[in-house]
Amino acid sequence: MWVSALRHGGKGRVPSMHSGLILLLWLAGVILLQALPLPALLPAALACLFVALLFARLRALRLLRRVRVLMLAIVILFAWFTPGEALLLVWPSVSPTREGALMALEHGARLAAVVCMVALLLERLPTERLVGGMYALCRPLALCGVSPERLALRLLLVLRYVESTGPGAARDWRHWLAEDAGPVSAEVVHLRRERLGAADWLLGGALIGLVCWWALA
Repeated sequence: MWVSALRHGGKGRVPSMHSGLILLLWLAGVILLQALPLPALLPAALACLFVALLFARLRALRLLRRVRVLMLAIVILFAWFTPGEALLLVWPSVSPTREGALMALEHGARLAAVVCMVALLLERLPTERLVGGMYALCRPLALCGVSPERLALRLLLVLRYVESTGPGAARDWRHWLAEDAGPVSAEVVHLRRERLGAADWLLGGALIGLVCWWALA
């Protein structure tokens, strides 16, 4: 077992987009996926799958394999337990319904698309920048007494644990309660705070304006 601590690094200007803005755009994409109707959702989900297999193949396949049981549950619950017209007229008693099959396809496509987007985010954004972006987004919570440093640190611990759940990793919860679980080692994580450039402010303002227009439309 080990414990991490955050230490602030200097403010540095990186040539790419601000990590907090990347997270906002990613969240906007996830929300947009939930609002798309089925005719537009299927091409979007296929595009997410194609891009994920192109740029984050191993991670995307691993995450999709981990949600296969949830995907199967979605198909069974919606396709066979939704009232409607039988899809197989020859065996109507054991056939899924047409309406349920469409609902299973819709919710399964949303889940697969979000999983692919998660794989792309984790693959293309380093852990330090991901935590830094989360810290930047959580800074307003400091006005309510919530520590953004602790939130960022807990996110880092979760990401480290998820990434370490390989074939040889201990997944049994009793491992964490064992007395001989191992010595506790400390780790210092340097949190690099990024500056917002002119392009970041412009894109952030456009995103906020688009959200306000969508909410008022």
